[in-house]
Order: sequence, then C-alpha cells, then structure tokens
Amino acid sequence: MTATPQFQSEFLRTFVARGAFNSCSEPSGELDAMFQRERVTAYIGFDCTAKSMHIGNLVQLMTLRRLQQAGHKPILLMGGGTTKLGDPSGKDEVRKILGSEQIAENKASMVSGVRHLLKFGDGASDALMVDNADWLDRLEYIPFLRDVGRHFSVNRMLTMESVKIRLDREQPLSFLEFNYMVCQAYDFVELYKRFGCRLQSCGSDQWGNVVSGIDLGRRMESIQLFGLSTPLITTASGAKMGKTAAGAVWLNQDMLSAYDYWQFWRNTEDSDVGRFLRLFTDMNLDEIARLETLQGAELNEAKKVLATQATALLHGRDAAEKAAATARQAFEQGGMAEGLPTISAKLPEGILNLAVAAGLVASNSEARKLIENNGLKLNDVAVSNPKLTVDLTSLTSEGVLKLSSGKKKHVLVKPL
Repeated sequence: MTATPQFQSEFLRTFVARGAFNSCSEPSGELDAMFQRERVTAYIGFDCTAKSMHIGNLVQLMTLRRLQQAGHKPILLMGGGTTKLGDPSGKDEVRKILGSEQIAENKASMVSGVRHLLKFGDGASDALMVDNADWLDRLEYIPFLRDVGRHFSVNRMLTMESVKIRLDREQPLSFLEFNYMVCQAYDFVELYKRFGCRLQSCGSDQWGNVVSGIDLGRRMESIQLFGLSTPLITTASGAKMGKTAAGAVWLNQDMLSAYDYWQFWRNTEDSDVGRFLRLFTDMNLDEIARLETLQGAELNEAKKVLATQATALLHGRDAAEKAAATARQAFEQGGMAEGLPTISAKLPEGILNLAVAAGLVASNSEARKLIENNGLKLNDVAVSNPKLTVDLTSLTSEGVLKLSSGKKKHVLVKPL
C-alpha cells in the first residue's frame, strides 16, 4: 500500500486524521492545492434501492459533512436514474428492477433520514441535493452512444472488478448493468458542467467507476477531475460493519429505533472505540485520543460516549440521552425501561420463536446456543429449557415480557 500523501489543506488533513482516507487520484498535489486556493464542490452518489440508508453509507455522509465543515460545497447525488440500471459492484446477481414510483418513494425516505447531517440552501457552501434522473432520463440513446459511449473501451470495462467477478464466476451480467459505469462516469461530467464539481468521493469498492468519470472528463471537457476514496469499514475482528443478527443497521428511525442505534454503537469492540469516534462523531480529536487510552470499566464509559455522540448526530441530542437512560435502567439497574424496543406476539409461544421474533437471534439454532450459554433471559431470569412455552402467566406487572440476550440487548414483548 502506498504511503498517505502529506496534505497541507485543512479538509484533507482532517480527512486523514479522522481515519477516512483510503486513496486519491493523481496528481494528489493538485488536489491538495485546489483545496487550499478555492471552495471545492464535491459529490457522492447514493442509489435509491431501499427506504433508508444504512450504516455502510455513513462514512460517505460524514465525508460530505466534513467537506461542508471545512467551507466547501457538498452535493448529495441521489441515483434516481442509475437505480434503474443496477450497480454490479460487489453483487453476485442482477439487482431487482424497481419501478419509478418505488424509486421516488425510496429517494424521499432516504433523504428524510439523513438530510439534517448537512445544511442545505443557497449559500456558497450550502449543500445541494441533485437527482441524476434529471439528465439520464432525458438522454437520447444514439446521440449518447456517439458522444459518450465512444470514449469507453469494452476491453478495459471487462477488466473492471465489478465485471470480472461476475464473469469469473460465470454469473450473468446484463447489458443494462454493463452500462452502469458509463452512466456513473457521465454523472461526474454532468455535475462538472452544471455546478463546477471537480471531486467525487466514494467507498474503495467504487473506485473503478470514479476513475472512469475522471477519464471521461478529460476526454469530453479537457478538465482535470479528481477522486477520493474511503476504506471499507470492518470491525477489529474482521466482520463487515453494520451487520447484526437482526439485520442491517438502518439510519431512518422508523426502521431502527434510536435505542437500537445507540445499542449498536455501545456494543463496539474495545479496539474500535477510538477509530469509530474519529469517523462517526464530531468530537475533538484530543478528547478522542484520551478516551481510547481507557481500559476496563472506564473503556465501557467511552463506548457510551461513542453511542451517545453518534446517536445525537443522527437522531438528535434528546433521543440520544433518552436511549442512554433507557439502557442504564434496563441493564445497569435491572428496570423494565419503557423506551426499550417492543414487539407484539401471540401467546402462548415457544421461547425459541420469541427470541427470533424479537431480533435477539437470527434462528432457532442460535437461540438454543444462547440458552446453552445461559445468555437468554426472560424477565431477567436465565432460560434453561429450550422447549419452554411462554404464556400469559409469565407477564410482568406491567403486562409485558422482557427478553434479554446477555446484559446489553433487551426487547419487550406485548401480547396480542
């Protein structure tokens, strides 16, 4: 791996210090100089494939936030157009085709969950929200092929990782998907023409598409465009960040409660605390350096700081403090805690099925293992019998059940 350049500009120095830098396009000195002499307009694109963004998108959202904090102009590009094609990067199979109405609904929901991370408006460094359907939907096919397609070598496209993986595995790659990198590259040129955008940031898995956009800018507009990538985030144990037994860690509160979001960060591995504080909060770097030196019980306090700061950034300070108080009551004071995530279920029901329904485990076999290790509790009492049937006689005085996995994960069950 090549050494990280020694940047002089405020944004790039902060970007490196926060642990967000993976690589940048050449010439890196020109990119650094551009950041020192002018307000840079930069974009990151998000396809509209779900109702919410997820934790894997958060590094990119924080990049846009850091850009704005340093006085530059971020563009949040929503892929209303490219979603219709399907990004083959990292995918083993063809993406499900979504209709225009579903894409529009997803886009509105995704933006609603994260737009407060940026300041949008008409000011010089205010963020823009743009949809690439504004130009991709209006393209005429033959003129587009003549003006843009002629700059792409099929030989080179076949060497792109996203294409190679499918071909090596003898998995189908549709002609529709094959056009994705052409359209994404064209986005970069179009944003340059419309807004003077000179930089695209991305996760490292999207680097090939960014390089194609840089090359297209040189060929079509004789302009030097730049790319900046962030690392793919894994935990210290090597797991992909954001995957839990209950599924993806969504950013919209209607898909994942503020409490569950807080709890996700509270469960951070010890050696990840400092790294995640730098990447996912606005905390002072000196204070983060102090927190990551803590050991034992004190390190648990640092994890709570991480959880509260990250939750406050996304869901607001009040929601973060409430989540912290709920957690404190639930597993430090043994209380029932009204703010705990809640499900409804018909009783009687087997304990294994309840544990799965509550999202504490992904399967009945995982629930059995949890019971074997004395990790599953019903109303704060360890469950020893995997064949236990839970009925209305198990309800607490509050009329609910409290299911727990270890000391950190708790769910209330209300009878239907």
